[in-house]
Amino acid sequence: MIVTLSKWALAVVGAWLAVAPVAYAQSTAAYPSRPIRMLVPFAPGGGADLMARILTPRLMDRFGQTVVVDNRPAASGVVATELTARAAPDGYTVLVCTSNHAGYPWMFKSLPFDIRKDFEFVTQATMSPLVLVVHPSVPAKSMQEFIQYARNNPGKMNYGSSGPGGPPHIAGEMLKSMAKINLTHIVYKGVAPALTALLGNEVQMSFTNLFSGQPHIQGGRLRVLAVTSDKRLPTAPDWPTVSESGVPGYEASIWYGMLLPAKTPKPIVDILHREITGILKQPDVSKTFVTQGGLVIANTPEEFRRVFLSDVERLGKVIQAAGIKPE
Repeated sequence: MIVTLSKWALAVVGAWLAVAPVAYAQSTAAYPSRPIRMLVPFAPGGGADLMARILTPRLMDRFGQTVVVDNRPAASGVVATELTARAAPDGYTVLVCTSNHAGYPWMFKSLPFDIRKDFEFVTQATMSPLVLVVHPSVPAKSMQEFIQYARNNPGKMNYGSSGPGGPPHIAGEMLKSMAKINLTHIVYKGVAPALTALLGNEVQMSFTNLFSGQPHIQGGRLRVLAVTSDKRLPTAPDWPTVSESGVPGYEASIWYGMLLPAKTPKPIVDILHREITGILKQPDVSKTFVTQGGLVIANTPEEFRRVFLSDVERLGKVIQAAGIKPE
């Protein structure tokens, strides 16, 4: 049976097709017209939270709209990530993601989202190494001494991390494997709780970002043994790398980026990319990250997607070899 449309129906469809592009253009051109929520999947005090706190006031100045930081430190970041995946694709929910997210496919048997397909990539904002710090009670004064001490005291050394499968956990498992030492992993709900445990000697070592650890390092409450980058930090040239301190080839860095729900209109992705990367490239903002041992990346959505997918495969090998599971 052949169904035909009446002239009236054809007119209605034609009018809708004519108006829809205009309405779409108007909605994206008006963006943002209400508050934006920036989801942080970890507790306050860590690198992802720092990223959000630096960006939000400057985005408010540029947009003339409120940008709210919403910390959701649960389930290794899965809760905040799921909230983003299920949010309306309209640019009003932005996720601060980390290299931790690239390990999701290997960490969890099932997820309420596909980390590869359910998001739009905005930019890989920054990258920074971690700092291997120990409690002052640890007798080792260098990385070489620490490795020897750990070998002489198998199972005695505990290290804390901000969550299973996160960059500090991955860094610890890589060190265990490459240095052939036995360390016990203790998981905490974020960078700040992990640091608190280290300061209280609940754990004896940890990998942390320089922003969080610097006050305690300067105050003598923590001792730096090495940095996880492949080269020494320009801001701390006296700190050796793990690689040059008896574990050749070792390198473990953390990056931070921005994701949006899948199917967010490209004009909105482009607006957020332009404004966020513009902020990151401001001299005062860039200096803040460099001072904390970081490097501003501010790449394109396409470049970020390639980095992210490459890290999914790279981290998969480490996670599977170490048998890392959510705790």
